[in-house]
Amino acid sequence: MGKRGARSAVSHGRKRADHQASRSRRRRSRSRVLLVTGCLLGGTLVGGVALAQWPGDAHKPAVEPGNISASPMEERSPLPLAPPPAKPSPSGGAKVDVPASGPGTFTTAQASGKVVGTAGPLRRYEVQVEDGVDVSAKQAALDVQTILADPRSWAAHGKGRFQLVSGGGDVVIKIATPKTTDKLCAANGDTGGELNCEVTGGVIVNLKRWVTGSPQYDGPAAEYRHLIINHEIGHMIGYHQHMACPGPEKPAPVMMQQIKGLNGCKSNAWPYTADGTFVTGPSVP
Repeated sequence: MGKRGARSAVSHGRKRADHQASRSRRRRSRSRVLLVTGCLLGGTLVGGVALAQWPGDAHKPAVEPGNISASPMEERSPLPLAPPPAKPSPSGGAKVDVPASGPGTFTTAQASGKVVGTAGPLRRYEVQVEDGVDVSAKQAALDVQTILADPRSWAAHGKGRFQLVSGGGDVVIKIATPKTTDKLCAANGDTGGELNCEVTGGVIVNLKRWVTGSPQYDGPAAEYRHLIINHEIGHMIGYHQHMACPGPEKPAPVMMQQIKGLNGCKSNAWPYTADGTFVTGPSVP
């Protein structure tokens, strides 16, 4: 082979080597690109798994009752306390208007109760309230029932038995306006728009006394109602005469007309004391 042939062979060999080196470099470059792309894809997949493992607050599992604990950020300052409710008035309710007169018709309380009392004749009584006045017939009936069932009452000491009924009673207790009271009590005397009375077959209670009490009585109107019922029932069961004060600072007898003055006695609404002693005094002609 001549010099020219030798140079041609060497040149051809170099070109082949360069071509192989170039191909090798391209393969390595593609490998690096694939490796980087794979890493990126792998990171995305891993990130997707991570996101799937940390759902939002809307998907948090419910906390079991009793295991809730507030973080400091969740604590709230206590709300101010509401003002205490107003105390009821001594009369036991809102002020009630007392009309001077009414229609003279009555509504019977739709209420009934058990027999109260230990001995004596049974008196079944109704409670009626004159129409047009601001007093509940049913509530008035319950008040009367409570009074007659008290341990200091007539019934608790063998002076008669009583039962509240809503119709067909032997006795009727009527709460009437002052003028109606005067009319219904006229046969037994002048009540002057101020007093109550006992009549044949019942009791007439002056609405003014039921609602406002008495200026002579040392207590609220609700307590004075005890005296009204016990005094008039006392007449009904046989205590026809009134009594006077037995002495200074002693309890006034329930059969005393306490509205006309106490004469040194203390106000008292019950025929018997808590220990069962009958509260009595001199008879008034």
